[in-house]
Parts: sequence; C-alpha cells; structure tokens
Amino acid sequence: METLVDYFSRVAGHGWWRVAIELFFIGLVVYWAVNFLEGTRGERLFRGVIFILIVGFLILKLVVGRLGLERLQYLYSGFLIGVLIIAVAAFQPEVRRAMMRIGQGGLWSASSHQLSKTAEEITSAVIELSASKTGAIIVIERRVALGEFIETGVRVDAKVTSEILRSIFYPGTALHDMAVIVRADRIVAARVQLPLAEAVGMSGIGLGSRHRAAIGITAGSDASCLVVSEETGIISLAENGKLTRNVDEDRLKKYLTSVLS
Repeated sequence: METLVDYFSRVAGHGWWRVAIELFFIGLVVYWAVNFLEGTRGERLFRGVIFILIVGFLILKLVVGRLGLERLQYLYSGFLIGVLIIAVAAFQPEVRRAMMRIGQGGLWSASSHQLSKTAEEITSAVIELSASKTGAIIVIERRVALGEFIETGVRVDAKVTSEILRSIFYPGTALHDMAVIVRADRIVAARVQLPLAEAVGMSGIGLGSRHRAAIGITAGSDASCLVVSEETGIISLAENGKLTRNVDEDRLKKYLTSVLS
C-alpha cells in the first residue's frame, strides 16, 4: 500500500492535468485500435497483449524501484522488443488494411461513393432474388461486431456485387444455405449460422427459419437483416428484433443507403 501511495504521489508531482491529457490520448489510441480490429481474428490477441503490457509495466514500477530488480527491468525491455516484432507479424493483415486506408486519396468521398454503390448492388440482388423466388438472408453488420457468427460460416472477403450475391444463393451451390454477412462494402462470410428467435407467438404469421434467424440476429445486435422468402418472393426487413414485410424496391434502397452511410 505504501508503494502505491508513493507512486501516485510522484505522479501527482507532475501535475494531474498533464497526466489526464496523456492518459486521454493513450486511451484514444487504444480505443481506435480495438475499434479497428473489432470482429477480426486479431482482436483477442490485441486485448491480450495490452493486458500483459499494462500488468508488466505496473509490476515493474511498483516492485523494481523498491527491491532493486534491475535485471528484471532489463529483461522486460527486451520482452517489449519481442512483443513488437511478434505484433507486426501477427497483425500483418490488419496493418496492411490500415495502411491502405491511410494511403487512399479522398478517403471520405471515396468511402461514401463505395457505400452508395454497395446499397445499389444489394438492392439489385435482392430484387432479382425476389423475382425468381430464391430464398436468401443477408445480414448487414453495423457497430456491434458479428465475429462469433462469422466464424461459424465460410470466409469470403469479396467486394459486394449483385452477381456474387445471386451466385451464392443460387439453389444447389455449396454456400446457398444459411446467411451472408456484409461489412461495409465487403461480403465477409457465407453459409453463416444465425440464432433463431423463439417460435412462440409466430405460428399464426407463417414465419420460416430464415425470418426467425433474421429476428434472432437483430434482437441480439444492432445489425440489419434482409430476407427473401423462398415460397412467395416477399422481401422482409428485420431491425431491433422486429420484422417488416413486403418491402418494395424504393424503400429498400433508401434504407440501405441510410444504414451503410
């Protein structure tokens, strides 16, 4: 306890406002990194590395100064270099994606144009699937990551196009069953298994497994979900655990443009 009091006293000597500003910027960087990695395979690894570094730093600051463990401090410095090298290798896909984003010219306008194009592609695919009465379920990821569900499916990582979506849901193909998850302008995964909403109270409205899955995934997250009925071709929209049926093309396009932007 005395060690903690002594440590915080030395920190206070530098001025609380300076410490607060430094902690704010450090927290901002960590938040950005976690938010960027959210839903990816590197998210858990990043959280683990941050935890180890923070715990190691606190132990060294609180123990080394009092017990004089200089060799331990030297080894920890070498450990930090090793962690940096491992992180560069482990986060190679995420680092490459971040560098590509930073290097893009006209980042915001290009992104807006891409997402508008994505809304058009999804709308076109859904309308054609509806016309041919081809069953489909498309989940649009928003702020809440759907990584745990993505891992149950097959990774695709392809740009959203009407042709790819229609090909995925074409009857008889390997990926046509279950759901597709879209993140921004990318098809992240196909043949994804979603949680089904309870059938209690739904028996009288003729909802199949696709509609129950749409309600289930949107009830537990902020995702949006589009469903095309295989029996009737009716387009349904699920959001916040509620289902809206008979969505027409104009309404669908406006909704997707709003959600994706």
